[in-house]
Amino acid sequence: MNRMTVAAAMAAFALALASTTARAAEVTALVTNALKSTVPELAPAFEKTTGHKLKATFGSTGVLKGRIDKGESADVAIFGAEAIDQLAKEGKVVRATRTAIARAGLGIAIRQGAPKPDLSTTETFKKTMLAAKSVSYNGQGLTGEYLKVLFQRLGIAEAIKAKHKDGGGAELVGKGEAEIGITQASEVALVAGVELAGVLPKEIQNYTPFAGALVDHTPQPDGAAALLKLLASPEAAKVMKAKGIEPQS
Repeated sequence: MNRMTVAAAMAAFALALASTTARAAEVTALVTNALKSTVPELAPAFEKTTGHKLKATFGSTGVLKGRIDKGESADVAIFGAEAIDQLAKEGKVVRATRTAIARAGLGIAIRQGAPKPDLSTTETFKKTMLAAKSVSYNGQGLTGEYLKVLFQRLGIAEAIKAKHKDGGGAELVGKGEAEIGITQASEVALVAGVELAGVLPKEIQNYTPFAGALVDHTPQPDGAAALLKLLASPEAAKVMKAKGIEPQS
């Protein structure tokens, strides 16, 4: 093999290596807790088809939005649609990449084996809340914002305030720090020792829509876009339905 052939072969090898390295880049995603049961299950398919490694950080919408507001580096944001739209207005995520992902309703978490409360009507839900010794929910997230208005509307805001435990609705029930927790129904199955007692009655149910978008100036736009495409696919929809999440077009 002459020098020119060797040089050409080395150049081709270097190009292939660079291409592989690019494909294997890490995609960082800030993801709503509501998808904590689905994104990890879909991650292997994403990594296999794209060659990228997925690094997902989960949290409530308010917390994740705050991280982007403070300039934290990330490739893609996937959480409450309203927050995504606000970030788009501010130029912090790319509006043209906004993708509707799913929606999730609220459920009631109880200790495994505990008697299930009656949640069939608004009145029985109200009685359940008043009878509980303690009620946990995340006061800083979208769930807390909705419940604050709901409890005012039902005339039980002060009563709930006195027994409210701030934090993950299901997590605090699992730790024995709360009798009843209110959280996204899809999150309950992730907590050991806790089960879903049921969902809020239809007339007071609150669905939170979730969307995703590329973070402005992401270094991995292709990988981030591929993740959004996967989460909006029929394949992902099947996984979401099994976890109690409704796909949203």
